[in-house]
Amino acid sequence: MEHPINILERYWKFTAFKPNQEAIINAVLEGEDTFALLPTGGGKSLCFQIPALAKKGICIVISPLIALMKDQVESLNNKGIKAMALTSGITYSQLDTLLDNCIYGNYKFLYLSPERLQQELVQERIRQMNVNLIAVDEAHCISQWGSDFRPAYKNIVLLRQLQPTVNVIALTASAKPDVVNDIVKELDFIQPKIFKHSFYRPNLGYMVFHENDKHYRLETILKKYKASSIVYVRNRKSTIEISSFLESKNISATFYHGGLANNDKDSNMDAWIHNQKQVMVATNAFGMGIDKPDVKTVIHLNLPESIESYFQEAGRVGRNGDKAFAVILKNNSDEILVKNQFLKVLPNVDLVKQVYRKLCNYFQISYGEGEYLTFDFDFNTFCKTYNFASILCYNALLLLDRNSIITLSKQFKNKISVQFITSNASLFNYLETHQDYNIIVKSILRMYGGIFDHDTTINLFKIVERASVKENIVINTLQQLEKDGIITLHLSKTDAQVTFIQPREDDKTINRIASIIEQQNELKQQQVKAMLDYVENDSVCKSMQLLAYFGEKDMKPCGICSVCISSKKSIKPQNISTLKNRIIELLENGDLSSRAISANINATEEDIKKVLKLLLEHNIVSITQTNTYKLSHL
Repeated sequence: MEHPINILERYWKFTAFKPNQEAIINAVLEGEDTFALLPTGGGKSLCFQIPALAKKGICIVISPLIALMKDQVESLNNKGIKAMALTSGITYSQLDTLLDNCIYGNYKFLYLSPERLQQELVQERIRQMNVNLIAVDEAHCISQWGSDFRPAYKNIVLLRQLQPTVNVIALTASAKPDVVNDIVKELDFIQPKIFKHSFYRPNLGYMVFHENDKHYRLETILKKYKASSIVYVRNRKSTIEISSFLESKNISATFYHGGLANNDKDSNMDAWIHNQKQVMVATNAFGMGIDKPDVKTVIHLNLPESIESYFQEAGRVGRNGDKAFAVILKNNSDEILVKNQFLKVLPNVDLVKQVYRKLCNYFQISYGEGEYLTFDFDFNTFCKTYNFASILCYNALLLLDRNSIITLSKQFKNKISVQFITSNASLFNYLETHQDYNIIVKSILRMYGGIFDHDTTINLFKIVERASVKENIVINTLQQLEKDGIITLHLSKTDAQVTFIQPREDDKTINRIASIIEQQNELKQQQVKAMLDYVENDSVCKSMQLLAYFGEKDMKPCGICSVCISSKKSIKPQNISTLKNRIIELLENGDLSSRAISANINATEEDIKKVLKLLLEHNIVSITQTNTYKLSHL
């Protein structure tokens, strides 16, 4: 068997592993069931890719993230490693052929969504494959207490029955202790090797600043640290507005959101990756799979929805080991805004039923039909048709997606069909006086032979490539040809695709997931509360708060976060000994928040914070996962 370091050097051009990677890879190669809890940027994918390459056979990778599957498959193929992903929109016959290729075609990786495991054809072919490893990415999705629970993940254990001798590696970037235990249980691990890399980042200062003028503070931070930065904002409109604001202040910026055309996403990303633009202003759609080591600051202008998502987004900073900053700018309106954005828009079971019925009607799905049918989907038109509030409707669709009723893949595209309605002679007479359209028209004619006889769907990107012109020029040309009576043109924009996973059964379909919807809504309430507690608690080191949330113990203040820096400033001690004794007395009766302690002690808030910090440093008190204080010996 080839040594892992040789595989790392040959395919990835690295000469050393990141912390824990080699130990995880060795455990997998020894046939152990393995759990890898590595923070964002810890190199999770190599932990299954390298052992799979070291052994004969194919590795089955389960992931819920279609975009990430496609990225990893493309990256592996570019390295000369045979990999494929079975995503939505594949016909039965195509699926049959692709699975045969996995058995007989020397493929090393097969990426599947958990929903695919429910298909008998897939199960039957997996039995015949020489599987060398099963990798479960985003493993927290298997836990009902995970931040993105997907019931289809419960089916992954079926792989253990199909390939009973093959070991499993589960990977995730963030999971609380109860979620870790749940994953181990659900995947039927026996004496697993569990690797938990500490989430502590000694070079990363977590900052929370109360600001009435967030724009001004944003400008001053980015002018002070003139290095690569990410600014996270609430919505698509804000990405453009904040990017324009920064450009007006001579700070080079670009933007990214889920609704951008692919070529715009790519060009904006390239400009930022190659440091032609200092700042990327983005929604949380940005960041998956991004490993840019020199990011100096990640700034949140709005509160994230959970500690899990914040920790992942903040983790994109300072991967080169240099001192870096994760900053949240907050003000008095943020609590209301975060509750409006993430709690008031949670769809209840009745709304999910209504959206599902209308979606089936919209695509004319008959009762009992629809399984694995895929449709282009214009979300805005759907909302207008049935008078749905867009954010509530979108969240209902996400719930249907997470619960394997549908697959919703976000992809902006133009669907164009064309027919030439003039004669050959008339067309070439027209082109003599419209020379600018020559190359585009001739490219279309050469690519689509029957376009004079019937309405033909054309591939915009292939025409752009062949004619060497920009997308908007092709569309403008087609619109002018239509006005001039040369062609008929049908141009429709879609921003998503919908695949129905289950046959239509209306309320019965949703009743099966009703309890999960309610439980996930409750979890979301708890996550928002934890986020609000984090930004409001300015008496405990920010790093300690985050680490306590993920179950880490025996932590010391980081010395570089906003709380630690603030506490270094001189504060006049007022009878510190008395205060210490009073706080200890209060905590002997049970855990308390800093606010509750302040309410019971006649002292300034600053002095109470100072004494709490001293008690933490001397391990007299500790902080719990819910950001309350307790006596360490209790």
